[in-house]
Amino acid sequence: MKRTHYIYFTGLIVLLSTTGCKKYLDIPLPVNQVSAGAPYTNDNGAAAVLNNILGEISNSQSLTNSTGFPLRSGLYTDELQNASTQTDYLAFYSNGLQSANTAYMWSYFYNQLYAINLAVEGVSNASPTALKKRDQWLGEALFLRALMHFYLVNLFGEVPIVTSSDFRTNNTSGRSARNDVYAQIITDLKEAQNLLTAEYRNADGNVTTTDRARPNKAAATAFLARVYLFVEDMANAEAQANTLIGNTATYQLVPPAQTFLAASKEMIWGLAPPATGNYVRDAGAYIITAGKTPLQSGQVASLSASLVNAFEAGDTRFTNWVGTSVVPASGSNSETTYYFANKYKVKTTVATPTEYLVVFRLAEQYLIRAEARLKRNDPDGAKADLDAVRARAGLTGSTATTADEIRDAIINERRIEFFTEWGNRLFDLRRTGKLDGVMNAEAPKKNGAWSSFKQWWPISTNDTQVNPNLLQTPGYQ
Repeated sequence: MKRTHYIYFTGLIVLLSTTGCKKYLDIPLPVNQVSAGAPYTNDNGAAAVLNNILGEISNSQSLTNSTGFPLRSGLYTDELQNASTQTDYLAFYSNGLQSANTAYMWSYFYNQLYAINLAVEGVSNASPTALKKRDQWLGEALFLRALMHFYLVNLFGEVPIVTSSDFRTNNTSGRSARNDVYAQIITDLKEAQNLLTAEYRNADGNVTTTDRARPNKAAATAFLARVYLFVEDMANAEAQANTLIGNTATYQLVPPAQTFLAASKEMIWGLAPPATGNYVRDAGAYIITAGKTPLQSGQVASLSASLVNAFEAGDTRFTNWVGTSVVPASGSNSETTYYFANKYKVKTTVATPTEYLVVFRLAEQYLIRAEARLKRNDPDGAKADLDAVRARAGLTGSTATTADEIRDAIINERRIEFFTEWGNRLFDLRRTGKLDGVMNAEAPKKNGAWSSFKQWWPISTNDTQVNPNLLQTPGYQ
């Protein structure tokens, strides 16, 4: 399999890395000094820009590893048991966040939006004869802009919508209502869906049948299905999911052992791992060495008891996605078993990547459609989709019968299916109105206290101090 390497020009590394490390409010160059230059005079240059952005996302300390928001949102909710004594991890675990705990994530997303908007503008303004693959590059950029806004609005609530690289405008932007942010996300995804092809593309933008590391039309469709679910537009959520579920030649539910492989037919879009090492960084964030505690293994967390206990007997996801480390009894300490996320298994350098960081996959589409069908008074259809995911895991059909029971069964299935993936547990609890109830019970177990305002995270005080139009998340100082 020929792998999509996120390779870029040396000059581009200098250009984008210098913008990528600066604060959201400290972007230095007007757009006409950056986006109108050499990168957009041919397809190789445009590919290099998008490859750089994709590579940065794949290796981001805000999105992956123990510093990424997926792991930290697991600590924040009921997915993970903290093992660290560091104050930063304790702040997430005890639901006692301050701006300093999340500012780097906030800045990361807006730094990426700056680079992405440069790409949108550069591709849009390029000579029509210069870019033969203009639609691909523009579609990718719009897709990625939607991705950044999606995680911003789901972590921080109301956030500035940034669709320009003009830092003078962005530096005075205030928060936008969540509905407006979602409207922008949908607009970008619809355009991306129209621009992108059904075929996957390699690093050069040429058609490939062996790699799913660049966004295509199906990726935009999967993303739209998720967004429509989140805004409770169930008719459109079902319609988008139908498109993917019906494409059985390209997308299939696969056994759990194959779900996160680079060649998985369940993956709709995933990120190729960083070329340095060729392994997904999340593996190194979760795997606990056999016979050792999390701390002895250099890890900050293990799976929570409530998550482990949520698995049913015979669930092959537990067998394939959950690892164990049994620490022998010693002195007054009895034998202890630690459970950890083992979806990604390769954590050392390999010559060729065998796993991709999966962002969208078919199981999600089944559960999106299940929820949408239930809301649209089709409980039998909802159960059929729920049971398809369960059957793939070696389980019998759900025993749920009433609408409320089916809804709870779907949400529980999402908990099992997507644990430690992309903040799904936090987002699902919030959008279904269950977050306060769950966290009021969980927080005291973690030596914390829960208040409803904590459903959103604080933003960078550096930005609120400089921009009078940008207010701190309510409830935080």
